[in-house]
Amino acid sequence: MAQLQVELVSVEEKVWSGEADMVVARTTEGELGVLPGHAPLLGQLAEPGQVRIKLAGGQQLTYDVTGGFLSVTGEGVTVLAESATPADGSATR
Repeated sequence: MAQLQVELVSVEEKVWSGEADMVVARTTEGELGVLPGHAPLLGQLAEPGQVRIKLAGGQQLTYDVTGGFLSVTGEGVTVLAESATPADGSATR
């Protein structure tokens, strides 16, 4: 199965980078799920918001984010947030 190349970046640091099956984020237009092959887009993240990165094997990483944008290109997904912190229990879902 195809994978998304995902980067989650905050003002201070690169928070997470790797391959994922799907990325789910809440934008000002509503919740958005991105799968491999998604059309290019740029969305403003809703505040407060969450970004969920679904990995192969069913693991999911969840980050609480403030501000920023979600960019989808042919190369993958980049989330540029003012801040991004792991949500409680994100590694166990």
